[in-house]
Amino acid sequence: MVQERTLPVFDAASTQITKEKGLILYKDMTLGRLFEDKCAEMYYRGKMFGFVHLYNGQEAVSTGVIKAMRPGEDYVCSTYRDHVHALSAGVPAQEVIAELYGKATGCSKGRGGSMHLFSAEHRLLGGYAFVAEGIPVAAGAAFQTKYRREVLKDETADQVTACFFGDGACNNGQFFETLNMAALWKLPIIFVVENNKWAIGMAHDRATSQPEIYKKASVFNMVGVEVDGMDVLAVHQVAQEAVARARAGVGPTLIEALTYRFRGHSLADPDELRTKSEKEFWFARDPIKKLANYLVEQNLAEPEELKAIDREIQQMLEEAVKFAESSPEPDPSELYRFVFAEDQ
Repeated sequence: MVQERTLPVFDAASTQITKEKGLILYKDMTLGRLFEDKCAEMYYRGKMFGFVHLYNGQEAVSTGVIKAMRPGEDYVCSTYRDHVHALSAGVPAQEVIAELYGKATGCSKGRGGSMHLFSAEHRLLGGYAFVAEGIPVAAGAAFQTKYRREVLKDETADQVTACFFGDGACNNGQFFETLNMAALWKLPIIFVVENNKWAIGMAHDRATSQPEIYKKASVFNMVGVEVDGMDVLAVHQVAQEAVARARAGVGPTLIEALTYRFRGHSLADPDELRTKSEKEFWFARDPIKKLANYLVEQNLAEPEELKAIDREIQQMLEEAVKFAESSPEPDPSELYRFVFAEDQ
């Protein structure tokens, strides 16, 4: 058996979720998983191009955090692995698929592709191709919320920003500089490290002098939390607490979610560096199966009810693909639009 970091133990009995909440979490995670599977299918069929980084296995992090926030009000900042963050934030699947196809109906109007999803309507601040690039952007969003509330006296300004990034970003300067500023200014932001053990092909333990990233929060006098990123209930509970702290003006939180991507770094990655035993250890901890078993055991859902959700999402994705394929290409005459904010 491969040596793995001891995962934090979460007692599901310590949280109470309704059937409605349980199904929301299940549906969102399943949408993320099936969406990514559809992306892989379309990519290998030559329907979409460029780099495509899939999120399979990490769904509990996106769902657990974003579903603890206010949809359409709070901000979400992503990475190049951004499809599922966009879906959890409420961006329609057909707009995300259309963007991957480079169509004018995409959420970034065909200009961003897989790594640069954006939606002002859904408060998605963007996906970012450069490692750690989104961290200061997210801090800027959190700063404007605090500025509007404290300086402009806007009492409606209590939004929280969730900033997602990987373990590889935690050795970059933006990480340290931004966390320092966020702590000093008590910004309403949650820093979410999706530690999937690998920064492309570099094992996390080989690349950092302190592998337990959540402990780095102590340097900034910030709350640091370690959570099992394969358990959506655990992530959701931690996120709810972090959101409450941020909204109350207490300041930021650093959440390290221990998770794993079930596919290679991108669809161009043959995934030959990770051992079979390591993959099997994490595959057995599939977050969607874990939640499904919990819902059934707690009599919050019937197996057929969950299968019906799967079928519903699959049908919706088939229609989303048809929408993308029938959508127009961006008009060449609009090449220079959206470079500046002339449309605002």
